[in-house]
Amino acid sequence: MTVDALVLRAVDYRESDKILTVLTREKGRLTVKAAGSRRKSSRLASPTQPYCYSEMVLFEKDGRYSLNEANIKSQFFGLCADIEKAALAGYFASVLMAEPEETPGGEEVLRLALNSFYALEKGLCPQTVIKAAFELRYMALCGYAPDFAACAQCGETGRGGYINMESGVFLCESCRKAPSYGDKYLDKTAAEGAKYITSCDLKRLFSFKLPEESLALLGDFCEEYLINKTEQSYRALDFYRSLFS
Repeated sequence: MTVDALVLRAVDYRESDKILTVLTREKGRLTVKAAGSRRKSSRLASPTQPYCYSEMVLFEKDGRYSLNEANIKSQFFGLCADIEKAALAGYFASVLMAEPEETPGGEEVLRLALNSFYALEKGLCPQTVIKAAFELRYMALCGYAPDFAACAQCGETGRGGYINMESGVFLCESCRKAPSYGDKYLDKTAAEGAKYITSCDLKRLFSFKLPEESLALLGDFCEEYLINKTEQSYRALDFYRSLFS
């Protein structure tokens, strides 16, 4: 079986092997054994490095996969050369590793991962933009896109308001009569940014700019929304935060 695969994690196994967690276009997340890949002479040494994207030839037996060949397409070396980039990439990888194994339809998730790693490595925009866009677009791909098109009660558009973290329902400031547990405030500009992230072409995912205050509101919302929906904590996120404390 031939797949396009991005290495999310590589764990040493026995004397010379690795166990890989990869995200594939064809079958979603897979666990793959790469025998002998830790030997310096191995042709699999480079393709099994974290954040390497390759065309992989896999052998499957009894539901287990092993790596036979790999032809590198892209390597994100720059992610490992900077501690902030490495920490944020590690957080993205942790989120993606929570994907169910062998889930069809992984093409959009893989594209999101590749675009995010590329933007992060090249510094195409601030990390706060990349992080928020990755988190919210990933939730949208998982079927949890909040509806920012209009207030759920009055139908008005182009307003700031409150998004409920459980239901994803958006209410403008006028219609929200009383505080509700889990509500998160977004001003008009932050709400427009959230709407853009969930609906734009993936190629232009990071092509938006917000004032600092609005971006902070959006960033807080996107992070909390992802944690709420995935019902997980991420040590890689804690480490990333610690770099700025």
